[in-house]
Amino acid sequence: MNYEKMNIQWFPGHMTKAQRMIEENIRQVDAVCEILDARIPRSSRNPDIDRLAGDKPRLVILNRTDLADPAATAAWRKYFESKGLAILETDARSGKGVKDFVPAVRRLLAGKLAEYEARGQAGRPLRVMILGIPNVGKSTFINKVAGRKAAAAGDKPGVTRGRQWISIDRGLDLLDTPGILWPKFDSQEVGEMLAVTNAIKADVLDKETLGANFMLRLREHYPDALRERYKMEPDPDANGFELLEAAAKKRGFLVSRGEYDIERMASTLLGEYHDGKLGRLTLEYPHED
Repeated sequence: MNYEKMNIQWFPGHMTKAQRMIEENIRQVDAVCEILDARIPRSSRNPDIDRLAGDKPRLVILNRTDLADPAATAAWRKYFESKGLAILETDARSGKGVKDFVPAVRRLLAGKLAEYEARGQAGRPLRVMILGIPNVGKSTFINKVAGRKAAAAGDKPGVTRGRQWISIDRGLDLLDTPGILWPKFDSQEVGEMLAVTNAIKADVLDKETLGANFMLRLREHYPDALRERYKMEPDPDANGFELLEAAAKKRGFLVSRGEYDIERMASTLLGEYHDGKLGRLTLEYPHED
């Protein structure tokens, strides 16, 4: 697939401070819970978290499963389990799967609970750090688990700024942390996936090129989504900009006679994907390692 090249300028700013805060508090917790976007489980995994978490027990949550391809989510679950990681699938907005979180933590830390009981500390709460990149649904997830608005949530990157301890019940305390990215993306694809899913602002990339490359991915993996949403037949020989133009023509996004507004079409495409109007689509798969 001939994707267009982009210059991705991304500087995480306040995230260096957030990373230091995580490093300073990791010793206080019994386990680490990492929340991923089920649509992009690879790109939404911060590679620094392996180092930050060290040897702490880990629980991986595949969130936003309501927007992801169910078959792909099942494949990702199998993949992570093969790596020895505990997995939980959730849709934090509706609360689906969230009730299984506390039992999953207790299974993960069964040894620690037995240790506390042996020491006569049966009432001592477990402490779990919640980690994830910006806008992955972390605060919404915590609020659902807590049953109240305990963490600030918003549909934009970087809402959570500082650490906050949240008591779930007498036996579990959660440490909410700011969403952290890493200073340099290993590939253009990672940057694109984060922009398409709104983990970073799409404004840091060229939106037309982002939309063109997204069109190519849809043609490869979900051509029916293009047929159904935009009433177009994705030409196998067209480049991404030509596919955008074909969709713009179907939508009637005319700039002048014979010229179509592909910038508007790119914004429409990305917005409709973000809103779930293209269907349940996953953008990366375990076998693509």
